[in-house]
Amino acid sequence: MVVTNFTLYGTSACHLCELAEAQLEQLCLEGRDLVYRKVDIAADDSLMERYGVLIPVLRRDHDGAELNWPFQPDDVMAMF
Repeated sequence: MVVTNFTLYGTSACHLCELAEAQLEQLCLEGRDLVYRKVDIAADDSLMERYGVLIPVLRRDHDGAELNWPFQPDDVMAMF
């Protein structure tokens, strides 16, 4: 089994980020080999500059490929 790791960039007060996380959680519940961590960009000026108007952004850790919102579960699965 190969697990693909992702980082979800967002902020704590972002409704769209909550929707993105709900999609990822659903994929995990469906048994997808998906591991992700959340990073709050508000704590880092360089991340705020890079992602501030784009969040939520899902980044595949091993190669840096990114999905900007809006994305769907099929878009995430295509990144495996």
